[in-house]
Amino acid sequence: MNVRTPDPYPGWLSEEDLHEARQRLPMVYVEAVPVRCDPLGYVTEVGLLLQATPEGQMVRSFVSGRVMYRETIRAALLRHLEKDLGPMALPQLPPSLAPFTVAEYFPSPSQTGLTDERQHAVALAYLIPVTGECDPRQDALELSWLTPEEALSPAVYAEFSGGRGDLLRQALASAGWGR
Repeated sequence: MNVRTPDPYPGWLSEEDLHEARQRLPMVYVEAVPVRCDPLGYVTEVGLLLQATPEGQMVRSFVSGRVMYRETIRAALLRHLEKDLGPMALPQLPPSLAPFTVAEYFPSPSQTGLTDERQHAVALAYLIPVTGECDPRQDALELSWLTPEEALSPAVYAEFSGGRGDLLRQALASAGWGR
């Protein structure tokens, strides 16, 4: 059973071409950790997606997806935020779009600690405030809003795959948590 979301732009690469490209080239992704902030801009909640793997395992994840050919990073972020959180999430992209980190995933364990068995991928990772109503869509079964303390707990950390728990720690550290 395939639980992957059908690509809304199927003409850009066929499944076969995508598989071939993943075997030869690093793929460029954007990842967004949705957050809610208080009036002073401090993170009060973190939005974590619950997804099922093809093997039926439940894992926590972030908004994530490929950057398409000729697509800006800003446009890719907005497209994936809307795809995963719904059109009423109202993400607030900052005027300066600098990622909190550049994450590098490898198909097998490496020095980065991040893995993606399908490919070598480079992801620009962002902490994105959202102010609207979120309705998880596509691959996401649920969106949970957790306090930063809850999101950093060992129980939640264990629900991430491929080293993404460390990415969450980096995201929250970039906002002043965990110092």
